[in-house]
Amino acid sequence: MLLKEKLQKLANEQNEPCVSISLNTHRTFPENQQDEIVLKNLIKEAENRVTEEYGKRPATGVLEKLDTIGSKIDHQYNLDSLHIFLSNDTEEIIKSTWKSRGNVVEVDEKFAVRPIIKAAVRAQEYLILVLTQSGTRLYEAVNDAIIKEIREEGFPFPQNPFYITHADVRSDAKQVDNQIKEYFNRVDKSVVEIHKKLDLNVVVISTADNFSKLMEVADLPQIYIGHDHKDYESAEEHHIVEQAYEIIKAQQKEKRTSAIGEIKESVSEGKVLTDLQEIYQAALDGRGDLLMIHKDYEQPVKMIDERTFEYADDSKEPGIVDDIVSIIAWEVFSKKGRVHFTQQDELLELGEIVLKTRY
Repeated sequence: MLLKEKLQKLANEQNEPCVSISLNTHRTFPENQQDEIVLKNLIKEAENRVTEEYGKRPATGVLEKLDTIGSKIDHQYNLDSLHIFLSNDTEEIIKSTWKSRGNVVEVDEKFAVRPIIKAAVRAQEYLILVLTQSGTRLYEAVNDAIIKEIREEGFPFPQNPFYITHADVRSDAKQVDNQIKEYFNRVDKSVVEIHKKLDLNVVVISTADNFSKLMEVADLPQIYIGHDHKDYESAEEHHIVEQAYEIIKAQQKEKRTSAIGEIKESVSEGKVLTDLQEIYQAALDGRGDLLMIHKDYEQPVKMIDERTFEYADDSKEPGIVDDIVSIIAWEVFSKKGRVHFTQQDELLELGEIVLKTRY
């Protein structure tokens, strides 16, 4: 099941109780040995909260899942955070490449899907073209992970078949360039076909000269969204995707910076809300166009009715919604609004949570 499909399922579930556990994890040994200990403590905290708030008998199903969930996680393959969602009907484990806002347990009537929204909005699929004259490969990637190597439309391409063997002709730089461009032209046409099928843009790993020649012959140069100037002809796949992902991350930061600018420009139009209650109600009504949340801002509340709440100090008290920001983020995201989590302090000029409305 794709991440957005899991998010949809989790966000729409209402159950008593819904347990959400999030923790930061480590990818490498021996640091990831700590993760198992942290998780055990969080599971124990969740068991205590469920028992106190719901009672052992009514929550038997969830307590049984809490008792066994730790044994189902292989910490040798942890990423940067781990998120567990448990109810009588659901058992979901999601590993993410994004840090959690902390090691937290949330017990409510709905799951706290905020970290999955963050992962979903920052999950970018793209293609990586490793372009060399001795052979060209194309990969499909999501963030810093290669999903598969493309093996269609001529990929992987063998070495340039137009290599000039005659010494006299090889000394003619113009003819040599033309032969290289003919090879890259064929590669480009195949990339365009893959782009049409998958609707994914391309990061190119090549020498600067090869990239320049590719751009000269490209039918759709706009699909090539970034380039790294190193030649990874013999590099391992994980090095290739790490380098490509640096380009993707930089572009994502640019988008968040642009979004902050868009919000600031909209203040004079009366479309920007900074009051949490007003933001919540606008999100419920489908008016949310662009939501920006600073760092790890969260707010527990006690609901007065379906549309209003009062702030709470202790998220662990019975009847308290652990984090209204998670609900707001889902309401905006599910109604086709844009959601950004940012560490950029420029947002603080307006507040820790800001919503630009559609009208």
